[in-house]
Amino acid sequence: MAASASDLHQATFAERRLALSIGMARVQKLKVYRTVAGFYDAYVAAPSQKAALAAWGSDRDLFARGIAEQVTDPALMAEPLASPGTVVKHSRGTTAEQIAALPEQRAPAAPRDADADADPKPAAKPRAKPQAKPKPKPRPKRDELDAAEEALTSLQADFDRKKKDLVEREAALARDRRALERARSSSIEAAEDALRGQKQAYEEAVRRWRASQE
Repeated sequence: MAASASDLHQATFAERRLALSIGMARVQKLKVYRTVAGFYDAYVAAPSQKAALAAWGSDRDLFARGIAEQVTDPALMAEPLASPGTVVKHSRGTTAEQIAALPEQRAPAAPRDADADADPKPAAKPRAKPQAKPKPKPRPKRDELDAAEEALTSLQADFDRKKKDLVEREAALARDRRALERARSSSIEAAEDALRGQKQAYEEAVRRWRASQE
């Protein structure tokens, strides 16, 4: 996390304290450190990283986070070494470049000055075209499922029809059997009556014949 502008403003007392400690220990070799503060690079000449953090007014270890570093370029070291313990800020890029680098939804309005109308506005950063979403895959067809269901329904209906026909035939056979049994009973009873009649008539005829022979 970069040191905020408020952190740098609150560092006045820390800067003075650092300057005093530097003045008391000038025998120590000063180093130049740099961190990011908004659109600025904040430089400070200090004897240690801890002293540099104090000058920036940060209670976080910006060096461990990779946000701060030691500077060894003589051209960048000259001004901070001239004022040990004082934070020196240098803007990174032009105002237009800084505004263009901001996220579009949070870009603040550019400050207007007296001749703002005469200056051309920075070109708006083109919006990235949204990537086309892949077309959803078509829903699987259920033709084969419908055919299988229809085949099962047809087969069940066919067996149900045959079963019903068999039941009807069984019922008809049962009726025929009962009718046959009734007819048999009636016919046999009549035949037995006729047999008994014929037997009596025969026995009577034999008796008369024997009587005529005596």
